[in-house]
Amino acid sequence: MDVHRNFAQVAIVENGQVSQHGRFAMDRVAVLKFAETLTKKDDVVLEATGNTAAIVRLLEPFAHRVVIANPLQVRAIAWAKVKTDKIDAATLARQHAAQFLPEVWMPTEEVCERRRVIAERTQLVSQMTRLKNRIHSILHANLMPQETGRIFSAKGRAILEGLPLALDQMRMALRHHDEIQRLAAELALIDQDVARHALDDPEVRRLMTIGGVNVVVAASVLAAIGDIKRFSSSQRLVAYLGLNPSVHQSGDRPAYHGHITHQGNGHARSMLVEAAWVIGMGPGPLSAFFHRISLKRGQPVAAVATARKLAVLVWHMLTKEQDYTWVRPALLQYKLRALELISGRPSRRGGKTPGPARDYSIKPVRDAERDRVREAEKAYENFVASWKEQPPVKRNPPVKGESL
Repeated sequence: MDVHRNFAQVAIVENGQVSQHGRFAMDRVAVLKFAETLTKKDDVVLEATGNTAAIVRLLEPFAHRVVIANPLQVRAIAWAKVKTDKIDAATLARQHAAQFLPEVWMPTEEVCERRRVIAERTQLVSQMTRLKNRIHSILHANLMPQETGRIFSAKGRAILEGLPLALDQMRMALRHHDEIQRLAAELALIDQDVARHALDDPEVRRLMTIGGVNVVVAASVLAAIGDIKRFSSSQRLVAYLGLNPSVHQSGDRPAYHGHITHQGNGHARSMLVEAAWVIGMGPGPLSAFFHRISLKRGQPVAAVATARKLAVLVWHMLTKEQDYTWVRPALLQYKLRALELISGRPSRRGGKTPGPARDYSIKPVRDAERDRVREAEKAYENFVASWKEQPPVKRNPPVKGESL
């Protein structure tokens, strides 16, 4: 099936012969009518598009298997000189029949829902940031940069109304401010939903044992990963998230490693980078790694390298079902209690028995945890202190007459 927005072109390969089945409209009734023509011996192939999940779930009960092709890797279609819908559909069928089709994993309905919630939250945060920047630009244009830190507080609208702004600018700023408050209310509902699911998800709690990883980072990464078992190694997960460096090598020249590939889920990758920045500000072996790379390559490169290290760590933790070794228990309980309050659970203030999250408010307990991870940080620094940079080995060309 060569799927488009309004229709799908169908080609059939049977016993090596290609026949065209025509096209049908992209609506539920037409898809189900096409599904009734399938048997449990038929394989259906289509490229990944925005409506792929709906098509797959409608066709799966009728077909033997529904295969999703990776559109970035189906080069026979992308490089074709003669390209039509019929040819594209036939090419997909031939490649699958020859078992040469790069497939894409189909996430479950639970994973799809998790991804939609994270995408909705990301969009709301982006809209709020854009509106805040517009208000900042109005205040800076009127020489009031000192007011930008107060107008988004509880009394921010009253402060904004008291500023000496032109009538049109005041109207614009107040409209943006009201829209921010509306979006903030929607964001609070989404965060409440994310918190409720996170409290019942052991994998989210496990990733939160890493310092610098909060519920948003953990939920975003898990939504992108789906089933960790589909990654046979940590390097495959790193490549899926686009955190592996690009490699260029040809002939007898040494390999050149460039920027990261930026493939895969960009939001999960950015969440890991944000977590890396937070980790760099606290103690621990990951912080020591961040600062070691930053001295050589700068902090932006160090943040990306630490994000890659985090992806490797996430794979091992999820695969082996183990928490982070250098977890800070009081900090973890504090984060979990914050999740409970966001999810809507009642406050326990004034109770006779304090909860475990109270330990993080006790300075000796907090300092003892930081001292423990600082010991791991010093151990890492001592371990890499003797490392020396080795220049790449240059191979001399063979002398004429010598065997290679």
